[in-house]
Amino acid sequence: MAVKNEAAEPNAEVIAVYPNRVKISVDDLSKFSTIDSQLEKLRVGSYLEVSDDDNHKLIVIIESYSIEYKEDKIIDKDGEERILKNKKYIIEANPLGTLVNDKFQRGGDSLTIPPTKVRPASADVIKKIYQSDVTENEKFSFATLLTNKEIEVPVNGNKFFNKHFAIVGSTGSGKSHTVAKVLQEAINSKNGGYNGLNNSHIVIFDIHGEYKKAFPSSNYIDINNLTLPYWLLNSDELTELFIDTDANDHNQRSIFQEAVTINKKKHSTDSEELKSKIHFDSPSYFDIIEVLQYLKYRNTELKQTDTSIIWIDNEGEFTFSEETSEKLFNKGLKIKKGSATGTLNAKFINFINRLQIKLNDKRLDFLLDEKAKKISFENTIKQFIGYNKEESKNSNITIIDLGGIPFEALSITVSLISRMLFEFGFYYKKKLNEDIDCETPILLLYEEAHKYVPKSDLVKYRSSKAAIERIAKEGRKYGVTLGIVSQRPSEVSETIFSQCNTFIAMRLTNPDDQNYVKKLLPDTMGNMTEMLPSLKAGDALLVGESIAIPSLVHLNECSPSPKSSDIKYIEVWKEKWKDVDFDDIIKEWKK
Repeated sequence: MAVKNEAAEPNAEVIAVYPNRVKISVDDLSKFSTIDSQLEKLRVGSYLEVSDDDNHKLIVIIESYSIEYKEDKIIDKDGEERILKNKKYIIEANPLGTLVNDKFQRGGDSLTIPPTKVRPASADVIKKIYQSDVTENEKFSFATLLTNKEIEVPVNGNKFFNKHFAIVGSTGSGKSHTVAKVLQEAINSKNGGYNGLNNSHIVIFDIHGEYKKAFPSSNYIDINNLTLPYWLLNSDELTELFIDTDANDHNQRSIFQEAVTINKKKHSTDSEELKSKIHFDSPSYFDIIEVLQYLKYRNTELKQTDTSIIWIDNEGEFTFSEETSEKLFNKGLKIKKGSATGTLNAKFINFINRLQIKLNDKRLDFLLDEKAKKISFENTIKQFIGYNKEESKNSNITIIDLGGIPFEALSITVSLISRMLFEFGFYYKKKLNEDIDCETPILLLYEEAHKYVPKSDLVKYRSSKAAIERIAKEGRKYGVTLGIVSQRPSEVSETIFSQCNTFIAMRLTNPDDQNYVKKLLPDTMGNMTEMLPSLKAGDALLVGESIAIPSLVHLNECSPSPKSSDIKYIEVWKEKWKDVDFDDIIKEWKK
């Protein structure tokens, strides 16, 4: 029997080749896994090189390994028969692509059969996999390889941001830190030696107030300084806010649309030609108090047998018509006794009461108070993309803390801001030279996205879903893209996720969510999702068009970090009993 050379490289050979799998036999796994001193020991997820005589290298990723025992009968020197157990390690691996002339290509068609050599992929080879297709100018990094944290895993930054991305993971998996790290890298990246801000514009819809700590110089907007003009709401948003959508009252919708349109024309300073084009959806100012007054007058009309309606104001009598309708916005009108009126008497009582309740609700002041009436269209947009009156206060990141927004206005708030920024991108591009794609690309990042764009068809989600789905389908043409963050990807609108081209999937424990991510992977890589339930915090599966191959990565630490939502119960409970100022809490509660 031949004596093995202990100094030789351990014998490893391909023993089976399938369309989507390679089977490898290894004599001594401990020696085989330490051939390259730059690499950590092999484990599931590590990379191997499978070479042929033409020096093509097929790169495979280890999916599983097992041990096989083979019994051989031998005759010892005394002539006695003994059983010798030979142990072999069997590695099953998925092919990723080939490395030819230091260029990585997906697929393995160029490898001749049978392959002649197998070894762990060297650190240099692994780096070439990720860097061969990414130019230095496109390179964007925020993670390292999970199996070797010395190896950086860059993505194509253009493809990552301009084709929408999603970050998914269960609570405690590290989503917020991942978001913070990605965005910190984005705002700190510079092409050249200039000082000051780069040209990134990022809006975070932050529902739990986590990101202010991670971006201390951000443009921070919460319920106390948010100003959103109700008059910029579109027809769906106005209807959702002011009309009882369950009542299905066409009269309410019709009279409200009539009043708003007429009032917009009344307050317009545009030319007569432009004024004539104003409609219910036009982004033009209207006075909601005057609209309420109009509805009250129409609600007092009495059904009589005559054919005309005679109103009286301080200028005399007039009949209601398209030309005189604006007079119904003024206070002090009367109906001439005995004159005929329409058939709307008392039909709008519930509608008027609902509208008055909204106007008196202090929680909606950010949308309906005097500041919301007076803020200009320009300043409304500027507050969300980081432009400030003082140039020194401009900011790359705008955080919109939605924590204090009433739930019934949450969808409308998200919808209005999202739609305005999309339309800003649309009209900005329209004004640019045809050779320029976009000067101010904007990223909208939605934390807990399943709360704005769920699969549900309920009316309360209609406006936010419509706005965000439109951005998902059309936004990248106008420099407006999405970052979707959710702990329940299976509950997010499929329209949204179908448009995302890069996914960072962190620990997911729900089988529905795991299956959802599995659908995103090539058939040969689907089993990587089996690791999702066991990933540590900060580890993730990175897959999509922006990265060379689906990869298990470890996200780099962010600094500063977002506010942790994990309360250290046992540590706090061990402290001395604390007195609580209930008066202050109740005052805050009542705001």
